[in-house]
Formats: sequence, structure tokens, C-alpha cells
Amino acid sequence: MENLDLKQMSAMVDIIAEEKGLPKETVLNVIEQAIAAAWRKDNGDRDMNVRAILNTKTGEADVFVSREVVEEGVAYNPSTEIPLDQVKDKKTQVGDTIEEKYVVKDFGRVAAQTAKQVVVQRLREAENDAVLAAFEDKIGTIVTGTVARVEQRLVRVDLGRATGIMPRSEQIDGEYYTIGNRIKVLIKKIERTDRGSNLLLSRGSAEFVEALFKQEVPELINGTVEIKGIAREAGRRTKIAVTSTVPGIDPVGTFVGGRGIRVGAVMNEIGDREKIDVINWSDNASEYIREALSPAEIMKVDIDGKKAKVHVSEDQQSIAIGKQGQNVRLASKLTGYDIDIVLQTTTKKKKKQNVEDSLLSALEETSEEE
Repeated sequence: MENLDLKQMSAMVDIIAEEKGLPKETVLNVIEQAIAAAWRKDNGDRDMNVRAILNTKTGEADVFVSREVVEEGVAYNPSTEIPLDQVKDKKTQVGDTIEEKYVVKDFGRVAAQTAKQVVVQRLREAENDAVLAAFEDKIGTIVTGTVARVEQRLVRVDLGRATGIMPRSEQIDGEYYTIGNRIKVLIKKIERTDRGSNLLLSRGSAEFVEALFKQEVPELINGTVEIKGIAREAGRRTKIAVTSTVPGIDPVGTFVGGRGIRVGAVMNEIGDREKIDVINWSDNASEYIREALSPAEIMKVDIDGKKAKVHVSEDQQSIAIGKQGQNVRLASKLTGYDIDIVLQTTTKKKKKQNVEDSLLSALEETSEEE
């Protein structure tokens, strides 16, 4: 077999597995994928469904090509389909899948090179997956890493055993990252795609703020207080709804801390430009919406399904809406209601005006009688 010794590769399975820290089954699977790719290169095309089985004891390999059985004479893609009249087993029906076995004898130079490239690539991917698997139990927690590279759309952060990526959507707006800087990041999730796996990191998510509070509020860990919801526009403002499971405990005060030390610690990490509103959660929708729109003073809340019409006085309208609609937008996101801010009609002024008109009319009538 030119440039590709299967017996030698079979003998190397255990050695590669030990060196790379990978299961033997993983290494064997990688080599079998390489054999299938090489066979496809010499004997077929990329559309073929090919699998290979390597006997590590004998160093021999078999290749199996699977095709779907279609009606007689209508195989539009011979690589993946076979007409029923060409199938030897008469019990086979249209729609079945059959496999044809081929014994691997030798490969051409190009196919052998393809196999080597597949082995190198797949082993690298397997190593990466194994490293990332070690972070599975750290998803949702904060770790400290070093900025390794700053690209146009993402920042790469060195976490020691692995490098994670922080896309622009997970960054804090207005925050700048410099190579070598140590930063705290949330391990959000492991993304697995056809191109490989990535460790997704975040500083701009609501989960990052929640994880920061877990570091500062022990009562959050023991269950004395809870976070019911977080709405965030990273770099600008965050609203967090909290509640207590123990009577007499002030949840807002617990999160803010004495002299604001706890919420201050979180703000120091995310940047002073981002304000944090800690509010009381309520299972009463009207009360919850009032709290969510703080610091605005609300006169009345009318709820219709998932829509809420919030009545405010003229001097509170701009506060309720917030700069560029931020306050009402975050309140809507936090509560889950579509909030509409409207001016409250001042009925008291109308009543006062009616009284004044009545008094004026009475005075005019008295004047005319005199």
C-alpha cells in the first residue's frame, strides 16, 4: 500500500491514544475515517456514504458503501442510490438501505496523502473536544483568563488548558480589550459545529451579571434570596428583579449591601457606565410593572393579556420612558409585558375648574341682582 501502511497504523492506535490523552476507540475511529476518505478518493466520489472497519490485530481493513434502494431504472444519483433490479437479495424492497463490502488493498499517492491529512485534522479536533469536555461542569461559572488575540468580530481568551472565544454580541458595549489583559469571563456554553467545537465566553450577557452577584451575595447561594429575572443592555443599564424566601428579609437591601458595597462590586467589574436597578419582584403583574419602571412614579396600570397600558403624569413620562426608550424597553423585557406609556388625564383639574366656573357664575348673578 503506497505511503499508507495499515499494519503500522494499527500498531500505533494505543501509542497515539496514550500520547494524546484520548480513548483508544476515538483514535481508531479517526483512522477508520481516514481509510474511508482515502478509498473514496481512489474509487468513488464525495457523495458516497462510506465507512471503514480496521482490524487492529491483522492490520486489514474493509470498506462498506451504503446506498438506498430505489425503483427499477430510476437511480438519479448512482453514488447514493441503486435500482431494485440491480440488487442481488430478492427480499430487498424500495426504500431499504444496502451495504456493499470492498476489501482495501492499496491506495494511490493522492489518496494516501488525503488519509494522512484526515488523521491529523481529526486528531486535532478530538484533542480539542477532549479539552473542552473538561469545561462542561464549569458552564455558567466565571473564570479569569488572558486576552490572547483581538479580532474584528471576536476576542480570543486564553484560559490555560483551552482558548475560548468572545463574539462581539457577548462583549460589553464600549469596553476595549488589550492583548495580555486579565479579564473575568462567563463560560456560557460549548458550541459544536461541523467545523469543530468552541468554548463560548461572555461578559455582555445577563448570565454574567447573575454569576457576579452569586460571588457577592452568599444569601443567593443558600437560597435565602432569589433572582427572578434580569434584563440587560450591556454597557448601559441592567434591571434585576429579586425576592426573598424568608419572611423579614429585604431582598433589595441584601443585593445592594451595606453602603452599596455588593452592587458596587458588580458595577466595578462591568464598568461604572452601566447602571444597575435592583427591584422587588412581585407575582402581581401590576405591582411588578410599577417596580420595573422605577424610578418613575406610576399612577395606574391597565393590563390586557400580555399588554400593559401605564398611566403617568406629565413630569414622569420622560422618566418612565427613559433615554432613547431604554427604561420602558428593559421593563418590558424584564416583566414580559408589552408596555405602553400614556399620559394620565388630570380629572382633578377639571373638577377644580368646574368649581371655579360655578363660583364665578354665582358672583355674576349676585352682582346683577344688586
